[in-house]
Amino acid sequence: MREARNRRLAEVARIAVRLEAETGVPARMLVAQWAIESRCGAKPAGNANYFGIKRAERHQKCCTVTTHEVVEGKNVVRALEFADYDSLEDSCRDYAWLITHGAPYREAWRRYRETGDLPGLIESVARLYATDPNYARSAMQIAHQADVAAAIEAAKEVHV
Repeated sequence: MREARNRRLAEVARIAVRLEAETGVPARMLVAQWAIESRCGAKPAGNANYFGIKRAERHQKCCTVTTHEVVEGKNVVRALEFADYDSLEDSCRDYAWLITHGAPYREAWRRYRETGDLPGLIESVARLYATDPNYARSAMQIAHQADVAAAIEAAKEVHV
């Protein structure tokens, strides 16, 4: 089980490093949100949606998924439409697009580009990305885990 998780982590780290070079989205943040939203790649929402991205006009394919949201401090079960993707890479690319171009994250992304403040970016994005009040703390913890750092460093060595 641990071996499968490590393989998935290595795969998403390779993609995250490539996307960081292309878009500027921090690999640590991408990996952290992938881990939270898909249980380390084991449980995507719908087809290859590893970030829990809701359906938007830009999406060609979608599905309905039962999800747990926190509304006014209470856990609520809802059936919502989520985007479907053809691959992990497509899901990661759309996540990077969302962070760099999505209206809700525009100000956080602008500040990050000026300051390079990764904790500030994670905090700002997390407040808007998820309804779980502990989401930002969880993302920050995962972003700084030793295995995440090691997977990203290994991917950087291959990417160079």
